[in-house]
This record gives sequence, C-alpha cells and structure tokens, in this order.
Amino acid sequence: MEDSHQKNIATFIHLSTFSRFIIPLGNFLGPIILWVANKDKSDFVDAHGKQAINFQISILLYSIVVGLLTVPFFIFNLFNGIDFLDINAFESIQINIDKPSPLLYIGGAFAGLAVVGFILELVFIIKASLTAREGDFYKYPLTINFLK
Repeated sequence: MEDSHQKNIATFIHLSTFSRFIIPLGNFLGPIILWVANKDKSDFVDAHGKQAINFQISILLYSIVVGLLTVPFFIFNLFNGIDFLDINAFESIQINIDKPSPLLYIGGAFAGLAVVGFILELVFIIKASLTAREGDFYKYPLTINFLK
C-alpha cells in the first residue's frame, strides 16, 4: 500500500501537465522534474511518471499528425480560386461564401478532431490524477510507451 506522500506526488505528476497553460512546454517539464526527483523513492511514483510523460509525448505526436493533415486542406482551399498567371491583388481574389470547397469540410473535420482530442486529453489527465490519489495504477489509453 502506498503512503499519502507517494500518492500526492503521483497525483501532482499528472496535474503538472496543466502547467502548459502558464509555462511553454510545461506539460513536459512539470512531470519530468517531479518524476526524476522522485522515481527512485517509489515504484508507484515511477510508474505514474512514466505514464504521464509517455502520454504527453504521444499526444504531441498525434497533434503533429493531425496538424500535418489539416493545414494542406486549408491552404489548397485558400489557393483554389486564385489565378496565378494574372494576379490583380484587389480584383482577382474573391471569397465565395455560397459554395465552400469540399476541402474546407475535410480540413474542418480534422480541426474538429483536434478539439475532441484536446477535451479527451483533459479528461484522461483528470482521471489519472484521481486514480493516483486513490493509490491505484493508471494506464492512459492510446499511449505509446517510450519510457518503459
């Protein structure tokens, strides 16, 4: 059975990922600092630290993939109506609101996927911190295990 100090450290490891809203890259720095300082003291803290860091790295990779899929659709939609041979900056660029391109719908779907992913990430972090507070192990879903 884990003591309350170990449970608190494991909980703070998960919650420290929210520091990204204050500090750039805080979602990596917070868990890494807490994990490195306490990983030798407890297997419980070590396991939670690895899970939190693996999850943040996995989320970063998933975000990069979704971003790489989303951006081209918006760029292709932007350049869809431009005639590159005869560009008059104020006359030939037109915005057509009546009939959006299917590319815009695809790009919007990927953007919506990113928003849903962000909300799920917040839910998983809160669930992991509550599980750590109870003294149980938690495995984030869809996590690639970089640290074993």
